[in-house]
Amino acid sequence: MPKHLIDPNKWIDLYSDYLFNYTISRVNDRDLSKDLVQDTFFAGLKSMKNFKGEASERTWLISILKRKIIDYYRRINSNKGKAEVRMSYNSDTESEGDWLEERVADPFDKNAESVIENEELGEAIYSCLGKLPEKQATVFKMKTIEGIDTETICNELNITASNLWVIIHRARTTMASCMEKNWF
Repeated sequence: MPKHLIDPNKWIDLYSDYLFNYTISRVNDRDLSKDLVQDTFFAGLKSMKNFKGEASERTWLISILKRKIIDYYRRINSNKGKAEVRMSYNSDTESEGDWLEERVADPFDKNAESVIENEELGEAIYSCLGKLPEKQATVFKMKTIEGIDTETICNELNITASNLWVIIHRARTTMASCMEKNWF
């Protein structure tokens, strides 16, 4: 499969307003928002080779930006930072399906601490998966972890698309609650 091409020369025109508005609503500081968006573009440039084209450029940049926002709040170690780490998955429908990816340590800034954090996160995820009803766990794994498309899952499990999304919603709600208790 050919590598999806991205064009960083168009990022500012296409995404800067959206990313800025997204950021300002979370940090409520214009200068900080500008810095975080700039950091996001820089991280995107540094990691362009890692872009697989499985999501849109905007979704990919948002996932980088979310990590930057979380890292900022962790650095200042405030109560708002702790709340930001617990951002609700359902708050951004643009990133549907990226629930796990948004919670792993920044792949663009690996260090020993983030490797350990990813291992612990993986254990927490699989522990929570084990607590889901079998059908929810199967659908969640197929859609979110394995990235199988909706039609294939529906055909394989003989369910409708709307049924799949109800199952996914319930699984994500249960997973988020479990992760809240066991990880955050």
